[in-house]
Amino acid sequence: MPALISRMGKQLRRLIERPASIELTHYEGLLPAIGELEAEVEQLSDTELTERAAKLRLEAGFGDKQLIEVCALGREAARRALGERAFDVQLLGTMGLLTGHVVQMETGEGKTLAGALAAAGFALQGKRVHVVTVNDYLARRDAEWMEPIYKLLGATVGWVDPSLSREERRAAYESEVTYGAVSEIGFDVLRDRLVTHVEDLTQPEPEVAIVDEADSVLVDEARVPLVMAGSVDHAVADIEVADVVRRLRLGLHYETDSDGRNAWLTTAGASVVEKALGGIDLYGDSGSERLAAVNVALHAHALLTRDVDYLVRDGKVQLINTSRGRVAELQRWPDGLQAAVEAKEQVAATDRGEILDSITVQALLARYPQVAGMTGTAVAVAEQLREFYRLEVAVIPPNTPNVREDHPDRIFASPSQKLRAIESEIREVHETGRPILVGTQDVAESEELAEKLAKVDLPCVVLNARNDAEEAAIIAEAGTFGAVTVSTQMAGRGTDIRLGGGDGADRERVADLGGLHVIGTARYPSSRLDGQLRGRSGRQGDPGSAVFFASLNDELVLSNAPDVPDGIQADEETGEITDPAAQRQINHAQRVAEGVHLEIHRNTWRYTRLIEHQRHELLKHRDKLLRTDLAAETLKEAAKKQYEELEEKLGEEQLEQVCREIMLLHLDALWSDHLAFLTDVRESIHLRALARETPLDEFHRLAIPEFRKIVPAIEERSLKSFEDLEVTDDGVDLAASGVRRPSSTWTYLVHDNPFDSDFEQTLKQVRSLLSRKKG
Repeated sequence: MPALISRMGKQLRRLIERPASIELTHYEGLLPAIGELEAEVEQLSDTELTERAAKLRLEAGFGDKQLIEVCALGREAARRALGERAFDVQLLGTMGLLTGHVVQMETGEGKTLAGALAAAGFALQGKRVHVVTVNDYLARRDAEWMEPIYKLLGATVGWVDPSLSREERRAAYESEVTYGAVSEIGFDVLRDRLVTHVEDLTQPEPEVAIVDEADSVLVDEARVPLVMAGSVDHAVADIEVADVVRRLRLGLHYETDSDGRNAWLTTAGASVVEKALGGIDLYGDSGSERLAAVNVALHAHALLTRDVDYLVRDGKVQLINTSRGRVAELQRWPDGLQAAVEAKEQVAATDRGEILDSITVQALLARYPQVAGMTGTAVAVAEQLREFYRLEVAVIPPNTPNVREDHPDRIFASPSQKLRAIESEIREVHETGRPILVGTQDVAESEELAEKLAKVDLPCVVLNARNDAEEAAIIAEAGTFGAVTVSTQMAGRGTDIRLGGGDGADRERVADLGGLHVIGTARYPSSRLDGQLRGRSGRQGDPGSAVFFASLNDELVLSNAPDVPDGIQADEETGEITDPAAQRQINHAQRVAEGVHLEIHRNTWRYTRLIEHQRHELLKHRDKLLRTDLAAETLKEAAKKQYEELEEKLGEEQLEQVCREIMLLHLDALWSDHLAFLTDVRESIHLRALARETPLDEFHRLAIPEFRKIVPAIEERSLKSFEDLEVTDDGVDLAASGVRRPSSTWTYLVHDNPFDSDFEQTLKQVRSLLSRKKG
């Protein structure tokens, strides 16, 4: 009875502390058996260890026996290869991953090793595994770091990054375990969807994905579309319009909505623009093209901020990934907007393109029959993981209790008063020698803070999108005695901050002072991001502390809960507020922001489910065209005489490939056209709510019949191209027959949000229409 009561008490404690998480008792019950097996596998030679792991390839599934064997062999392989004996809690994480959960492990608790052991376990079951990371640096680092373990267990490992050739990518994906950034793996999926020869495919069919920083990838970036575009012609931004818009003023000539996603001309603004452009009527038939140019230029001018949304570096506009505060290499905004920003910044325009295909991060991960993940902050999004991915969270206890001291928020009336308090806090802590990590909201804020600190003789290292190539080295030294590091968002995630510096040589000195002190310059739109910043301190039981500074005029509050209750008083000298109502207001603003994010995620998911279904159906048809003689059979049946004549000139094999390329090109072009059609529909669909129609139902009503036209159109267009084929001494001139692919392609992530709530979208459209009528 006492044992039963103890167990029930333990389960009740877990339920209270870790809601929405699975019970770990069964996995914990396997740890003694793993420990007993440890002594046995220690006696094996390296060859015998590899051979014993190979026996797992003959067994199916992960019952208790297999979990015990994988963990015991993995622990021994890690000890030999890296000199690291996996803790019991790391093995709990491994078992959680192998059974298809998202495991929550605190910062510094060894997620990388737990993930590698799980990946090796899946590989030993004959499954190809993709370990999905948040950036290219971590993909290569972790693959190279863990490679000796994989080798001892008899599994192969590789990684992909933007520098690899097609052949190198193919070799990496042929490994049993492949590490890659979520964007790079997604872009390879899109590239494979455009090939015309089977041998050009780089990825095999997906089987297992283990997602690092799972909450970031599966939730924060879930709705972000990865896009493949092809060049159409050189972009020509309307320079005259850009010059006119540059002179417009907020509140007088244009307005923006509270969430910063839309901007529109006022009556006065429209009048100024029309006069500056030669007296045109923007809202008349003749002014429609200039109106489109004005709208996109206004978006670039009013809603996109240099050093927050993008950088200008080496004469080019480079996007910043807002969730990580780093430059998003090779990424662009959709057509028109990229050129408008380039015109705004007066840099050379890049090629204009058309979208060839796209896929959201959520749809990318949905391709895998099995998905598991690991992160330090999963419980807060457990319901979303269950709703969108059918994944449950397993909270792994720390190996050493966390002793970090989390101070209450310090709240101020204004951002300027808050900034002065932050400077004072940094000075006071720095004078003790304790290392400090300051988490800022964006690049501009990080550089502004660094400048202010320099003026008062407080030198710091800035980690932001300007020096992202060095971020791992910089963050690794953030625990050095006397160091002050200013970092945007969660730049440097995945790299441990060791007390005393990267080599830990000065650890005891720093630990005696109290460890790493973390300062947040504002609360983030998500409590998880707050937790991630705090989690940089207190690694593996280290001492440490964290405090957030906030203001009632921070962007979080102004955008999500601007109606601050009356009667909140601030200290006349410092501006600091101790009234609990201020803290409640900030917490409320954060909950509102999280709710908005969830609603956007749900809307994206609702709409993209149909798009992904249509994409899946068309890809099955494409794959059949690519891998079989279906194209040749189709065109031969439609134009038999001509086909036989061409077969005599070209030979059977070459003609089959010609037919294949013709039909694949038209399939790809029609899918691109369909995506453009769906974009037009979704941008106007919310107006249907005015007629009391359900926007989602209306979207389906329009999208489904249009999709059914694609396959017949492929055959019709292909027949026309086939009949127009010209054969020269050099072979078939496909381009002369209109079978021409883009001369270049590129990839990017779209950062706009077409899927606000139906009500919000309706209000925005109505407001825009009313504004135009007033003009």
